[in-house]
Amino acid sequence: MGIEAGARREGEAALKLTYRARGRIAELALAPPAAPLRTDGLWRTTCFEAFLKPESGQGYVELNFAASGEWAAYGFAGYRDGMAALEMPIPRIETRREHELLELEVAIDLTGVLPPGPCRLALSAVIEEASGAKSYWALAHADGRPDFHHDAAFAARLPG
Repeated sequence: MGIEAGARREGEAALKLTYRARGRIAELALAPPAAPLRTDGLWRTTCFEAFLKPESGQGYVELNFAASGEWAAYGFAGYRDGMAALEMPIPRIETRREHELLELEVAIDLTGVLPPGPCRLALSAVIEEASGAKSYWALAHADGRPDFHHDAAFAARLPG
């Protein structure tokens, strides 16, 4: 399995994310397509994630997206601290599934979610196979168990 991910701002508050998983897609645990519903616990199975942290301060945002169209958004005051669901518009999630490709394109409006300006970015994925085996993918990992919230995971910079 291979994972590619990318992010770019579109305008002042819009964010466009692209995720591609290449490999034996038929062997992945994937929920069937559904309405774009806010759903907690997406990280327990195959999902794609983005974490955004303004360059100043300890707070950050976690965004989760599933191939089914389900999504979640949380704000944190600090490292795994003060988690709260974020109020925001429903993201547009377009999914393409082929024999050896799973692609998600996400467009999300972050108005009022992040202060203006550049931020640090962590892109990651949890991939679960139908057998239950899981793998954890990220731009960077801290030492030890996978921890997408860890400061080391914020390996990219998204311009303001």
